Amino acid sequence: MQHTFESSQWVPFPTEQVFAFFSDPENLPRLMPPWQRARIDHSFLAAPALSLTPLNEKAHVAGKGSVLTISFRPIPFLPIRLTWVALISEFEWNHYFCDTQVTGPLAYWNHCHVITPESRNGVDGSKVSDTVTYALPLGPLGDLANVLTVRRQMKATFQFRQAKLLALLA
Repeated sequence: MQHTFESSQWVPFPTEQVFAFFSDPENLPRLMPPWQRARIDHSFLAAPALSLTPLNEKAHVAGKGSVLTISFRPIPFLPIRLTWVALISEFEWNHYFCDTQVTGPLAYWNHCHVITPESRNGVDGSKVSDTVTYALPLGPLGDLANVLTVRRQMKATFQFRQAKLLALLA
């Protein structure tokens, strides 16, 4: 069965800066909890039409067609690493991108990041919205694992990411 997880956060930074940060795959491990020891093992970057940061600096940018091989620890304190191959399946500069699991630990994964300009209390910033659609392997056992641990772990991971994002953008 497919499940959906949604998260959103407002940050007091311009959309161009926030999007440039998220579209650089080197930042992904920095947004994951340290116990996961996430790393990018390989990347093929298919550059989008525009591949410069808002400051006109060259950047590592993952556009549509980019493929990333990521490895991480799924359970704290265990030395087991899982490998995940993700494809950037959709990409619109300064608005959104979606990554889809090609191979990995889940039966299905599609994660869309949407970044939109939004002002709050007279402060210009950006709203970062995430929608994850996923399915676990093993049918009913996977659904039970989702209820017991996976959904809670996903929520904790996104809470960590939200706190870390503010620090990294500052």
